[in-house]
Amino acid sequence: MTGYTGHSFILRIFWEGEKTPAVEAPISAFFGMAYDENWTDRDGRYPCYQSAVLSIAPGRGLNSYFVMPFLRHCLVTLENRGSREETLFYMIEGVRGEGALSGLNGLYGVRCPDNGEEGKGWYFHAAYRQEHPVTRGRAYKALDIRDAEGCFAGITLAVGLNGNNTCFVEGEPKIYLDGDTWPTINYTGTEDYFGGAYGFGNDIEQHQYQTYCGLYQGMFAILGNSREFYNQQQRFLFYRFHLTDPVWFHQSFRMTLDNLGWTGPRYDDYTSVCYWYQTSPGGSAEPLPADGDMIMK
Repeated sequence: MTGYTGHSFILRIFWEGEKTPAVEAPISAFFGMAYDENWTDRDGRYPCYQSAVLSIAPGRGLNSYFVMPFLRHCLVTLENRGSREETLFYMIEGVRGEGALSGLNGLYGVRCPDNGEEGKGWYFHAAYRQEHPVTRGRAYKALDIRDAEGCFAGITLAVGLNGNNTCFVEGEPKIYLDGDTWPTINYTGTEDYFGGAYGFGNDIEQHQYQTYCGLYQGMFAILGNSREFYNQQQRFLFYRFHLTDPVWFHQSFRMTLDNLGWTGPRYDDYTSVCYWYQTSPGGSAEPLPADGDMIMK
């Protein structure tokens, strides 16, 4: 996709005639660029990255390579919730036949559920969430799935700092599987979950953040002009895809992200899209924020 790629265009995907979308997110956030009004990073470049399943190329080229099998019916829609007419260019590719599942099976290294019978399949899902700002002292809820079986595939996250930095990455991402009271998976700091360390380089030697990109994780863009050590209101863009380490669940899945610094709870702006597969085609009924509430500068 390219052209207008802002938050006012909502991408929705419906499987098998369902009325509730399995995918619902602004196109900018879906591709990992929730700060869609900032197409120049700290160093004056397009915020770009190349991962195994999503990428942003110079000139606003948004690309997705998630495998999305279905049995009978797929409906992809775009809604313009803005006040102006906008132009979008896009391409969609697909393949018919049993081979459609082979890419997913190879990607995850296991035999995925068969899309060959009614009501039983392996359907791609994505959900947008935001909290501007995160409630101080309460973890940010990235995803909460109930009464479903599936596989968590990853997250893109945008963080806008409010106030002094105080090492905002002291929080811990936590995943709760199948009704567990305590975290089934408890990661260490935010930067560690996204594959970095020591405040993405800000804690050691050079005392400044450094971007990086990999197949499965990265902090690909820093927005804002300041390079001051821990005393600025910058914005950060992250991704983490669980393609070689998928997180399977049989009944429920919940993921939270703490928003903590050296001085305790913070109140930063968090925006995320989570990606997963589940054996049922229906989506979440949780409504999106109003168009005006999604503006991120």
